[in-house]
Amino acid sequence: MATKVFMEALSPTMEEGRLVKWLKNEGDKVASGDVLAEVETDKAIMELVARGDGVLRKRLIGENATAPVGTLIGVIAAADEKIDDLTAGAPEKQDGAQAQSAPAPPASAATAQPAAPTEAAPEKVQPQAPSRTSEAKPQTSVAKSSPLARRLAAERGVDLTSVSGTGPGGRIVKRDIETARAAAPAAAAQAPRAPRPRSDADYSDVPLTQIRKTIARRLVESIGPIPTFYLTAEVDMERVAEMRGAMAQMGEEYKVSFNDIVLKAVATALAQHPEVNAHWLGDAMRFWNRVHLGIAVATEAGLITPVIFDADQKRLSEIAAEARDLAGRARERRLKPEEYTGSTFTVSNLGMFGIEHFTAIINPPEAGILAVGAIESRPVAQNENVVVRRRMRVTMSCDHRVIDGAAGAKFLQTLKRLIENPLMLVY
Repeated sequence: MATKVFMEALSPTMEEGRLVKWLKNEGDKVASGDVLAEVETDKAIMELVARGDGVLRKRLIGENATAPVGTLIGVIAAADEKIDDLTAGAPEKQDGAQAQSAPAPPASAATAQPAAPTEAAPEKVQPQAPSRTSEAKPQTSVAKSSPLARRLAAERGVDLTSVSGTGPGGRIVKRDIETARAAAPAAAAQAPRAPRPRSDADYSDVPLTQIRKTIARRLVESIGPIPTFYLTAEVDMERVAEMRGAMAQMGEEYKVSFNDIVLKAVATALAQHPEVNAHWLGDAMRFWNRVHLGIAVATEAGLITPVIFDADQKRLSEIAAEARDLAGRARERRLKPEEYTGSTFTVSNLGMFGIEHFTAIINPPEAGILAVGAIESRPVAQNENVVVRRRMRVTMSCDHRVIDGAAGAKFLQTLKRLIENPLMLVY
């Protein structure tokens, strides 16, 4: 009995997917659970798995083609089974283009179901189910390398296949990545620069990725309908810098970033101000008793917001480790849908880019988002003297339908007090 292969909703907000790569060719034997293809959703690259046994008889869209959720993209059947009735009316296979197909059944992206089989062509229909995150990544295909080395390589643009390991058994470790990174500028300086390729065209059009489409849609949903106001506060960072330095001297396992400390402070402040840790639902306001903190991460494909769940209940070291792990896998596009949905409040930090101050766009249905700027040395008045102190500006974007000015100001007061007295975060 044949099994139809549909473009599945592999994330809660997915409306269409781009087939990145077929992992099975026509004529290959397939068992239920085998990975058929890699699909780019609105957030990550996921695996599309087979829902039946047999042979992949037909691939109806090509690699890089985009298709709406619910579109028939392939057929699994016995080697001698007739499938003409199943593929009748399907478009000719297209590569790198929008796959035009019969409209999907009327349902949301997260719950769309394939059409029921007809009596003339009985078959098993693929249920839509979450899929495992794709791990077919060049950076993680090297067998002998530590997790830390793989993360550093991904962050610093080091090709693991070109690195010689000095760890036990030739394992690539942190120092190997640092050595390769240090050698790269010297090698680049010695190599002659290739002339920049020229084109006769006045411009080039780049198709939108699924994540960029989602970002565009969410921005329209946020910046227009939401009545937003902004509150800015300046925070003294001297004690944070001192505490962070003291922790680093205790060993590698105690190292935390400035952003980790800010995240812990935000989570603690949100627990004290549930009126800020809230969602706008249209006909109701939801005030959360748990703090699920979204952290905005920039990737090559666009912005994604992994979530630290119950962040107010976690120690600073736990937040630091989880934030590093989530950010690393977000850049590799290996997050699972449940890891980037469900936040109650979001933090966006551009301080590492030298941005002193900015305003962030609220991610609905959340009622607020905090924009964190760079830490800079500034002259400030202290005890009738002018001294130089490390300072940081934070700006909260507030949905006025949920958060009043006074409520937002009180939250920032609490946040400022926590950051300026960081020992309160580690007791």
